[in-house]
Amino acid sequence: MLACPELDAGRVASPAYVIDLEVLERNLQLLAHVQEASGCTILLALKGFAAWSTFPVVGKYLDGVAASGSDEARLGAEELGKQVHTYCPAFDESSLRETIRYSDHVVFNSPSQVDRFRAIIDEHTPAKSFGLRINPQHSEVDVALYDPCAPGSRLGTTRAALSQADLRGIDGLHFHTLCELGADALQRTLAVIEDRFEPWLTRAKWVNFGGGHHITKAGYDVRLLIDLVRDFKQRHGVDVFLEPGEAIGLNAGVLVASVLDIVENDGPVAILDTSATAHMPDVLEMPYRPQIRDAAEPGKLAHTYRLGGLSCLAGDMIGEYSFAEPLEVGDRLLFEDMAHYTMVKTSTFNGVRLPSIALYDPRDDSYRVQRRFDYADYRNRLS
Repeated sequence: MLACPELDAGRVASPAYVIDLEVLERNLQLLAHVQEASGCTILLALKGFAAWSTFPVVGKYLDGVAASGSDEARLGAEELGKQVHTYCPAFDESSLRETIRYSDHVVFNSPSQVDRFRAIIDEHTPAKSFGLRINPQHSEVDVALYDPCAPGSRLGTTRAALSQADLRGIDGLHFHTLCELGADALQRTLAVIEDRFEPWLTRAKWVNFGGGHHITKAGYDVRLLIDLVRDFKQRHGVDVFLEPGEAIGLNAGVLVASVLDIVENDGPVAILDTSATAHMPDVLEMPYRPQIRDAAEPGKLAHTYRLGGLSCLAGDMIGEYSFAEPLEVGDRLLFEDMAHYTMVKTSTFNGVRLPSIALYDPRDDSYRVQRRFDYADYRNRLS
């Protein structure tokens, strides 16, 4: 299902991220079904989707958020008001105390951090629950940049390191091995976890399966996920948490952009009022080619253009696309699937202004702008 299928782009002050509330709610309903059928708790990973104006909808279906530090934890606590589970690769004392203030679960990355902050753990037990992230050294992710279990990873504790650790005060285990993957990848991961970490599973009260579960993607084996979670809970007598981010926002938003100019250099280049590096950085990092509504692969339709961004970075190029009609200055383009890992990763590089954030509900054709960004947003990042 496409986001905003009937939205008149002329209503949108470009550039803008537009979140489709109907698609968002449909994703959440599927996740709520998984929770009920499996007995797990699904948390919204704020690193993937943190548009807090949608939290009244999120809160109808999910019981909390997964955070990556004290500011995300505070956002979850103040704007959603449910459970907050926070993991960070490393804390100092100040950031840990701030994180604990807003969190129900706090997960350390290493036994050395547990040892260093033993007194703080003791101070807050049992009101707060503490966990440790493990690294099963089992890779499922093809892109090294996104593989938390790549050789030499700093993320999580290996079995060898865990065997020497004092885990007094640690209630649970956390692992994360996936990125945009199916339940089959989780099934393989769980087999490794149970083989390598069985002694610690027997002592755990809860296990967090991390994120990267592409639950709302078409073709995902939801039945297998439910069975895996239910069976794991029964075998080990633990609570289970999942923390997808992308699955909540998948296909739930578009980025509306406009053509500002068309230049010729080995073919036509359309310069847009958006930017790959500032507004959709995964295009360059992953890399990946975003879909554009009513556009196709280069050469497939009559008119092919390279699309470039507004920054001065030479490589700020979105890709090559073809269109049925020639592009003209002022034309609107709708980039698909732009709700997750976009707004959370934007920057004001070059002083390029951030796209506005708007909510659209096709059920009643309502459209409202939640936030416009201006000079103050750029200035106040600096000093």
